Amino acid sequence: MSGMIGSPQGGARGSAKGLYRRYALLGIFAMAALQIIWYAWLSPPEILPIPVALSLALLPIAPAVLLALLRRPSALFWAGVASLLYFSHSVSELWTTPEVWPLALLELGLSLWIIFTSNWEGVQVKLLKRGKS
Repeated sequence: MSGMIGSPQGGARGSAKGLYRRYALLGIFAMAALQIIWYAWLSPPEILPIPVALSLALLPIAPAVLLALLRRPSALFWAGVASLLYFSHSVSELWTTPEVWPLALLELGLSLWIIFTSNWEGVQVKLLKRGKS
């Protein structure tokens, strides 16, 4: 029973864990929505057909979206992995394509959001260990 919401030993920590999980899930779906809006509406590709560009843009986040819909805890791990790719993509877009800088900046922020929230539990454990030593 320890660590559960409402238990005497860490109810606040249990609720924070659920809150950060919800924030991470929000980031996962927001990243997928951003990719669709970016490549299908706001800045369609000039060379590739839109369905091909959308498929390539959604490919990294697709496992996390599917796992999140199935309510699997591993969705956060795969979202973090995908966010590393989106982080790199956003930096390269910021550097090379000034016309889409607001979209790239949003992608950068969302990727950092997902990385931070999906790893918060591990960061918290690390900080607690450091505080005890």
